[in-house]
Amino acid sequence: MCMKIEFPCQCGEENAQFNNLNNILPPSVIEKVYCPECSSEVTVNKDTMLVDNNWIIEYDMEQVKFLLAKMDIPAAQITPEFIFDERYSTWQGVTPTDMVESIREREEIVKLAKVDKKKYVETIKSWSINRMQAFMDAGWRKAQPRTA
Repeated sequence: MCMKIEFPCQCGEENAQFNNLNNILPPSVIEKVYCPECSSEVTVNKDTMLVDNNWIIEYDMEQVKFLLAKMDIPAAQITPEFIFDERYSTWQGVTPTDMVESIREREEIVKLAKVDKKKYVETIKSWSINRMQAFMDAGWRKAQPRTA
């Protein structure tokens, strides 16, 4: 089970939704979140920060390494990219605001089901495919094919 975690960005204009894989890591491993607006003033520290499409997550790497060491994960392997890509602490959805946006978008499409079921099925299928393609094209990290 993954617990929903929400953090405001540093300027307070946006909220990012996270989940931490099986609650292995507590929400406190996320120190700060920067949206594209407030990230422009940030000097990125690659040892503690992950940049995803102009959003920045700053992790408490000391806490993360301590907790993941209990799982026999070598400290050298534990980077912000590892934490994010292996889902230990990552967006809930593909983007920081994906879950909120997708609910809003689906609500509009669901209205079609009451009027035209065939159109609804076609629309929901194409929406899903087009949405993921848009995420890939925009460069969102979780939408990119994973390399081994």
